[in-house]
Amino acid sequence: MSGIYIHIPYCKQACHYCDFHFSTSLQNKQQMVDALSQELKLRKDYLADPLIQTLYFGGGTPSILSTSELAQLIETSREEFVLSENLELTLEANPDDLNLTKLHELKSLGINRLSIGIQSFDDALLKYFNRSHDRRTAIQAVRDAREAGIDNISIDLIFGVPNQSLEMLADDLRQALSLETPHISIYGLTIEEKTVFGKWHKQNKLTPIDEDLASEHLSLIMTTLETAGYVQYEISNFCKPDYQSRHNSSYWAGTHYLGIGPAAHSYNGSSRQYNISHNNKYIQAIHAHQLNHEIEVLTQDEKITEMILTQIRTIAGIDMMELKSQLGYDMIHEKKKELSQLTQSGLLSIQNDRLILSKKGKLLGDYITELLIP
Repeated sequence: MSGIYIHIPYCKQACHYCDFHFSTSLQNKQQMVDALSQELKLRKDYLADPLIQTLYFGGGTPSILSTSELAQLIETSREEFVLSENLELTLEANPDDLNLTKLHELKSLGINRLSIGIQSFDDALLKYFNRSHDRRTAIQAVRDAREAGIDNISIDLIFGVPNQSLEMLADDLRQALSLETPHISIYGLTIEEKTVFGKWHKQNKLTPIDEDLASEHLSLIMTTLETAGYVQYEISNFCKPDYQSRHNSSYWAGTHYLGIGPAAHSYNGSSRQYNISHNNKYIQAIHAHQLNHEIEVLTQDEKITEMILTQIRTIAGIDMMELKSQLGYDMIHEKKKELSQLTQSGLLSIQNDRLILSKKGKLLGDYITELLIP
């Protein structure tokens, strides 16, 4: 089983928190789509398993593409790879890009999952983020998607924002639940250096939320969504039964995937490949039938660290037998003292050779991870 990720490096405007690779100039958009199609052809032999179970359009803002541009990329994928009959085809979208007409068109292309970047239902916070939509538009986008027949809907929210009270967060959660979206991804705000928030922080115009309050936010999220019947299958991801993101779950399980587009990453089990994070240079290289990328061959310790970093965040936890058999790392022996302290503190449990974070442990996930990696 393999997956394909296609990075669409365009946005209408720059959100104040985002450090992903994108451009707000759409001047060379069709050239980019042609280059993405060409890279799919150039790299059709990258994956050992040709059967593609998930195809994911991320960004940037993939919904900024026209239906015909998306159709071109989907058709090229079908021509160059074997797409599963049970393909999960996800499009990340901004609410203001969606209307009933476009949503019907997206469904006709085979897109069967939407990840809608709402971030908050609070209009003041949306302005603070520099988002291009408001609360009303966000709510209507979800309703229109369902009316168009796309039921597998995820929404993104952000917590841990300066000046975001617990009541504001609770309101976001109430609104999300009222829309009955089967999947909610909710991420703690990270202040990245090369963003507007990063600049404000450096100028002392923004003070990050303190860790205790951030933990209160996460506790509220977990309690609220668990009570509503959602499963926290990964620290930042909650879903109703059978609505996990198969694409993102494959990352956490170490599945091989092909990343297409500028700044996209690929993984084949032994190395990672990083495409250049520059739109024009990417297009020029691809049109010359070249790949402008870096390859990082993973050491044994790096493979061990990656498995721990990804698996510990999931509901299944760390498979310690897999760590030992595949990578030769005996965590029970190597981290005996740390595991004893963490289990006695109620931060994790060991069940059937799997190390699983408790609810309390999820609040300290980063700290616990640091203790367990080699």
